Amino acid sequence: MSTRPPRTPHTILQPAGWPRPRGYANGIKARGETVFVGGMVGWDAEGHFPDGFVAQTRQALENIAAVLREGGALPEHVARMTWYVRDMDQYLAARAELGDAYRAVMGDHFPAMALVEVSRLVEPEAMLEIEATAVLPS
Repeated sequence: MSTRPPRTPHTILQPAGWPRPRGYANGIKARGETVFVGGMVGWDAEGHFPDGFVAQTRQALENIAAVLREGGALPEHVARMTWYVRDMDQYLAARAELGDAYRAVMGDHFPAMALVEVSRLVEPEAMLEIEATAVLPS
């Protein structure tokens, strides 16, 4: 595992003596203009869902990155994310692949995150939905 600090313009909040989290931050301190990204599901611009949990996750992250760019932000500006998954066991079984997909789109930046299992989403084919909040440095 890399010991280099994550690439972010924000301050990672890591209380002394706490174990360093893997794949997220306990907290982020940020100042600047805010970009809120609504819940993104894993469909493409034509509304088609790829097959599989990891493929849908990558597409949802790419959708987030596209909205961020529209607001003048980059993935490293994300301060927090909330992931809503329909099957926690599916998420846990794919953690290594999900990490690869995440880093391919978002880089080595891990914001404050929450992961919640839900019974359903508005789009019946969606396996997950992710929302994000980014803060552009002032």
